[in-house]
Parts: sequence; C-alpha cells; structure tokens
Amino acid sequence: MEKKHNEQEYTLLPISHTTQTAHIEVNITEDGQFHSATVIKEVTVIPCTEDAANRTSTKIAPYPLHDKLSYVAGDFVTYGGKIKKEELFSYYIQQLKDWAESPYATKKVKSIYNYLSQKRLIKDLVDANVLYLDPNGHLIHKWDKKYESLYGSKPPIFSVISAGVESAFVRFNVYSPRTILTKVWNDPEMYDSFISYYKDLLKNNDEDFCYVTGKKLPVTDKHANKIRNAGDKAKLISANDTSGFTFRGRFHESNEVASISYDVSQKAHNALKWLINRQGKIFDQRVFLVWGNDEITLPDPTEDTFAIHPMPLEKKERKSFTNQEFANEVVKALEGYKANLTAKSEVNILILDSATPGRLAVLYYRNMDRELYLQRLVEWHSTCAWLHRYRKDEEKKTVQFYGAPATKDIAFAAYGPNANDKVVKGLMERILSCIIDTKDQKIPLDIIRSAFYRASNPVAMENWEWEKTLSIACALINKQEGFNVALDTENNDRDYLFGRLLAIADVLERRALDSDETRATNAIRYMNAFSKHPARTWKTIQESIQPYQMRLGTKGLYLSKLIDEVASRIKFEDFNNKQLSGKYLLGFYSQRHALYQKSEKNTEPSNEVGGM
Repeated sequence: MEKKHNEQEYTLLPISHTTQTAHIEVNITEDGQFHSATVIKEVTVIPCTEDAANRTSTKIAPYPLHDKLSYVAGDFVTYGGKIKKEELFSYYIQQLKDWAESPYATKKVKSIYNYLSQKRLIKDLVDANVLYLDPNGHLIHKWDKKYESLYGSKPPIFSVISAGVESAFVRFNVYSPRTILTKVWNDPEMYDSFISYYKDLLKNNDEDFCYVTGKKLPVTDKHANKIRNAGDKAKLISANDTSGFTFRGRFHESNEVASISYDVSQKAHNALKWLINRQGKIFDQRVFLVWGNDEITLPDPTEDTFAIHPMPLEKKERKSFTNQEFANEVVKALEGYKANLTAKSEVNILILDSATPGRLAVLYYRNMDRELYLQRLVEWHSTCAWLHRYRKDEEKKTVQFYGAPATKDIAFAAYGPNANDKVVKGLMERILSCIIDTKDQKIPLDIIRSAFYRASNPVAMENWEWEKTLSIACALINKQEGFNVALDTENNDRDYLFGRLLAIADVLERRALDSDETRATNAIRYMNAFSKHPARTWKTIQESIQPYQMRLGTKGLYLSKLIDEVASRIKFEDFNNKQLSGKYLLGFYSQRHALYQKSEKNTEPSNEVGGM
C-alpha cells in the first residue's frame, strides 16, 4: 500500500481484485469462531468476479469473500432483514464454499467459511454493540431519535453509512493470539489463492483472439469500472446493447468490434487505476494524467512553474527577469528527467471524462518522445511567464515566483472563481493542447481577452484576487508579445506608455494615503474605463490625484516628473480614446513593480497595499 499526500491509501491491484469501502470489520478465530468486530470506514482490497464487478441492484452476484451485510449474514432475514426477491446469503455461501473446498484455498478462507456457515453474524454483531435491534427484536435499519431511549446517542454504524444498515460492507479478518497474522485484505497468499482459483474457473470461458496479445485466450465482455475512484461506475470498455444502438447497425455481436482477454483487461485497468491514484489530477471528475514508459513520474504540464521548480524569488536576488535567463533555469530543473533518457523514452498524456454515469471517454491522448515533451515544457514555462505572488510555501507564507501559471489558475483568471466546472475543465484541456501539440503554442484569443477584461476591472474583485488575475493576464499577454517584467524605459508603444501612466498615478496616490487607508485609488477605480477610453479617463484621473501631489510635496516630486516624462513620449496623434490592448497591462505591472522596488531600496516609508 502507498499513501497520497492526504494520507489516503492506494495500491496496484492484483488481477481479479477491486476495492470497496468497508464499514464493519469482523475478526474470526482460526477455528472459525467469532472474536470481535468494530465500525470502520476504510477502502479495502477485495477479491472480485466478473459478475460481482458488474452487478446492479436487480442482479444477484456476490463478491467471493467480503460483501454487504445482506449477502454475508445467514441470519439477516431472521432478524427482520428485507430482501427483494431471493435470499442473497445462499448464493454467497455456495460461492465461498466452492473456494474454501478447492485445492487453492488457504486456512484463512476456510476459517471464515466455517464461521459464516453457522449463520449467526447478525447475532454476534448485536452482542458486540455494532448493530442494534428495535423492541420487536428486528434489526434497526436507519437511526431514529425514538431509539435514543433504548441506546442513548446515535451509534457509530449509522454515521458511516448513508443508506440502510443492510448496505453496510463487511470485511473479514482472521485473529490469532499466538502470532501477528497479515490482514486478509493485504495478504499476498490470499491474493494468489483467489487468482489461481478463479483462473481455473475461467478455463470454462470461451476462448477468442485477444487483440492486445495476439493469442487465443479466455476473453471477457465485462470490463472494470471504479477507474477514477471507488464509487466510479463509468467504464472505458463496454458492450451493453440491450437497448439503444451502441454497436448494432454496424456489427452483429460485440466481439466483432474487438475482443480482449480477461487477464489483459484486468492488468490494463488496474495499472490505469494505480496511475490515476498515484499522480492523476482530477477536476470535476475529469482526469488529467501524465506518465513515462521508462520513468513513471514526470513534470505535470497542468501545473505552474513553482510546482516544477519551487524557487521563490527574494526581492533582492534579481535585478531583471528575462525569458532566456529563466529558460536556462527551467532547463536545469528538468535536467534530472533527461538524465535517464533512452532511445525509446516516451511520454503519455491522457484526459478522461464521462458524459454519462456509465461510460468513460478518452478525450485526449498523446504519445510523444520524452525529450520533445520536456522541450515543449521549457518553451511554455519560459515564454508564458510573469512575476506572481499568489503562491504559498509550506509555512503558509506568500512567496513570489517567476514563470507560467497553472492551467486551472488560468481558467479562474479568465472566467472568475464561480465559473462553471465544465467551462473550467474545458479551458484546461484547450491550454494543455497549446502546451503539448504545437511548437508555437498560441493561446486562444478568447481566453486572453477574457483574462484581460477581468484584470482591467479590479473594483469587481477583492485585492488579492485582482493581483492574481493581473499577473496571470500579463503572463498570457506576454506569451504573445514577448515582453519582460523589468520595466522597458525605451518602449514607446502607445498602450505600454498609457499603462505606465496609470501605474504612476496609482503609486502616487497610495503613498499619499494614511497607513490604515485601504480603499482603492482613483487609478484602480477608473481602470476599466481607462482601458476603453484612455485619453478621456486620464484627464479625470490626473485631476483626482492633484490633491495627493500637493500633500506629498517634495516627496512626490519624482513621481510627478515621471508622469510628465512618460506622457511626453506619447505622440500627439496617439493620445486619443482608442481602446487599449493587453500591452497596457504589461506597462502598468512593470512600472508599478519598478516603483515599489525603488521605494524599498531607498527605504522610503510607503503604504502600498498589495504592492509587489
């Protein structure tokens, strides 16, 4: 078993096994007697047949060992258990008997079978205070406050299950006072026992040509589900055609499309589940997965640069930020992934999602040379780059980093934090294609335009959200324009200069305000109007900052002169109300960043709220 960062366990499942969330753990002695039981809620590896993996609420198909209470308890009906058609226990115990009496059975299987054959599980669980009876001696299926007079507060079993108690999943273990035995669900001997037993049963299945191995083997048309998580019912391969037209009209039988052996289907699906659990990114049930054929773990194209190269930038570390300089650093960060390259080193990129609860689709798949993949990442992280301050380190302190934003953050910058999940994951897929598929990596204009409009409207957001949106919008625009964070004082582009003017006005007013004043400056308040009608709005802004120029006096003289200098660079015919392009955001950000750095170097007291 391995563990994720959230301490949730996962494992590479053996064939003929799956996972289920268990609610009750029952310990059986080696001689087949009840020992103890506890209420739990843990994902458990269990043996599984084809029919059990595909059972429905109307289909009787017991799991071979661990199962729901309605299947494993022989006295379930005796204690008032409700069944729809037939008693489920008879099917379960017969299947378990066949395994326990086979030459592949272990002592643990026999101990569990001997106990369950006594048909006393409900009684023992009631005596162990795991299950509870009503005044009529029947099993309490759902908790009601009327039972508080009998048992006090709500028992644990009713907190771990959402449906009736008959749906509680029971796992069994064998207890020994003499030795510490391996748990049944983690025991390799138990895995091998069922695999061998079930493989022997599958010999009776029809053999057909396996399209994967090229051999004649026992095939299956019942493939695995639970690919994304333990509750996932969607399948990648299915041939249900009792209604509608999945393959009929083009094929008579499903095996005319393709036939896959049981063994191959199990191994392929279990490997995919393991990869998704290990390193897949899931957003609204859409899976983004990257893995290598030689080396499984590779840098994720959906992550930001800080995740690939966690290098926070101290304010005094760097005088300038150039794309080439940073590209060299990204290359160094990825050198470790290049170290073990072979002639056939390849990378796989996969996106999965389901339109319906039952069927899973491959939305995107690429298999490419690993060196080319890493080159595309270097290109992306060094050109779609800007200075960001929305990341936090392990100590929850804000750090600034230079690089590309994560695809999910781009989605929220373009459409806002309340954007529809379908829109967000759709944008993430489009950006991923930009990163991986083409060398020029052009970002769709609608995404840039949406981020630009949101960044130009700061009054509609809280300050932290606007700062994040602004830096991400600058990164996207910079991908097109090829600018640097460092202020370009020689750039006489109209839009860039207007952005510089807005930044100077913002900093000037902010320095004139009292330290406890957190309201938006006039430059920020008029930013949206300024982006649409710069000449007209600049007149309003300049009139608004005059009182603050007077308040600062000689302290603000440098900023006042800077306004004159920048404004004088704008050509007479360009000083008009033509709508500004994204370049103005780059000028705004770079000028503001330069002024804040200058203030810090001069140790001049300032009141920059959210400043760089």
